[in-house]
Amino acid sequence: MKVSLDSPLLTDLYELTMLQAYFDGGMNDSASFELFVRSLPPQRNFLMAAGLEQVLDYLEKLRFTEDDLALLARTGRFKPGFLRSLGTLHFTGDVDAIREGTVFFPDEPVLRITAPMREAQLVESRVMNLIHYQTVVASKAARIVLAAPDAQLIDFGLRRAHGSEAALLSARASYLAGFTGTATLAAGVRFGISVHGTMAHSYVQAHANETQAFEDFAHSQPANTTLLIDTYDTEAAARKIVDLARRVARYGIAIKAVRIDSGDLGEHARRVRRILDEGGLPYVTIFASGNLDEYRVRDLVAAHAPIDGFGVGTRMNTSADAPYLDFAYKLVEYAHQPRRKRSEGKATWPARKAVFRQVDRHGVMTRDCLALADERRDGIALLEPVMVAGARRKGQPNLAASRDHARRQLMALPLALQSLEPADPYPVAVSDALKHLAQRLDASAPASTKNQE
Repeated sequence: MKVSLDSPLLTDLYELTMLQAYFDGGMNDSASFELFVRSLPPQRNFLMAAGLEQVLDYLEKLRFTEDDLALLARTGRFKPGFLRSLGTLHFTGDVDAIREGTVFFPDEPVLRITAPMREAQLVESRVMNLIHYQTVVASKAARIVLAAPDAQLIDFGLRRAHGSEAALLSARASYLAGFTGTATLAAGVRFGISVHGTMAHSYVQAHANETQAFEDFAHSQPANTTLLIDTYDTEAAARKIVDLARRVARYGIAIKAVRIDSGDLGEHARRVRRILDEGGLPYVTIFASGNLDEYRVRDLVAAHAPIDGFGVGTRMNTSADAPYLDFAYKLVEYAHQPRRKRSEGKATWPARKAVFRQVDRHGVMTRDCLALADERRDGIALLEPVMVAGARRKGQPNLAASRDHARRQLMALPLALQSLEPADPYPVAVSDALKHLAQRLDASAPASTKNQE
C-alpha cells in the first residue's frame, strides 16, 4: 500500500496512540497548541517563517481513507470504535499564524492551532515538518540575499536535496526569501517560479571540441545562450566566446552569459570580464556556481568580483551550517484553561499568545513583545487568523506577495542583524500579564508535579 504525502499516516505513531487514549477517556475539548523556536542557532541573528501555505493545504485535505483505516486495524494497536471515529475526522479548527516571509525570534509563536484535542494533536508532526524545513531554507537563503542584494540568485539544489519533496519546497522557500528563480523545473511549474538553466560539463565533453559545443548550443537555444566555460581552460574558452559571438550574430543570436563553476571564481571572473569587454561583449554577464554559501558570496561581492549572478545549491538546500531548528509544538490551553510545561530547560509560556512588533520612524524594527492573546499593546500584531472553523480565509497572500513581504522584512532588520556575523540578540520582552499568569500556574501546581513535564 502506498501512503501519500497528504495521508494522516504521515505522522509519528504516538500521535495516534494518544488519540486512542483521548478517545477512551472522552477527552476532546478545545485545545490550543503553539509552534515556536526555543533558541536560534549560533550562526543566526533571525529566522524567516515559511511553509504556511503547505500547512493549510494539508489541514484542508486531512482525511483517513478506507485503506488508512485498514492498515491501522492490521497493526492490532487500535480499537474498532476508535477506528470508526477516525473515518469521519477532518480538521474543523482555527489557525493563527505569522505571515510567510516574516522574520521572527525565539519563543514567538509562528503558528497556533485551536481545535478539538484529537485534531490539534494529530497534525503536530506534519505541521512541524512542513514549517521547519522551509523555515530552515528560507532563513539560510535570506542571508544569501543580504550578502548579494543586487545579484541574480538561482536555486541549484535539486540533485543534493534530501529527497524530491525537499527539492521542491527548498526552491519555494528560497524564492520566498528573495532568490530570482530555480533550476528545478517541477518547482517552476508547481509554484510559478521562474526557471533557469545552462548546460553541464558533459555537454562540452561530448563534443569533439569546445567551440563546436558552444556553437551547437547557441543555435539550439538562441534565446538562452548561457555557456559553461570552465570544462578545460576558462580564459581560453572566454576567447572562443568572443569569436563565436561574431559568427552567431549573423543569425540574430546574442550570447547571453557565461558560467564559471570551479577554481578561484573571483580571479577567473576578472580575467573573463576583461576578455569579454576587450572583445566587444560588455553585455555578456558572468554567472558563478560551485559550493557557494552566504560567506563565499559575501566575500566575492566585497572583493568587487565582476559576477552578475550566483547559482547556490547544496549548502543552502541542506542549510549546511545550521541544518535544524529547535522547533516545539506545545499545548498552551485545554478546555479553556491555560497549560504550562515546566520541564527543566524546556519550560513554556502558558495560554494563547500574541506578538507585537514596534518599529521606529524609519520602519526599522526596534523590539517585540510576547503577550497574552487578549492583551492590547502598541505595535504591529504579527499573528493573524488564516483558517477559521476548518476553512481557509479568503484573500491570503500568494507566493509573489509573500516574497515582497519578505524583502520588506529584511530591509526592516536593524543593520547589526543583517550581518552574517553573530550580533546581540534582538529584544523580545514578555508582558507582565503573561509573567504573572505563569507565576500563578506555578504556585498553584501540586508540589509533586512542579518538576515534572
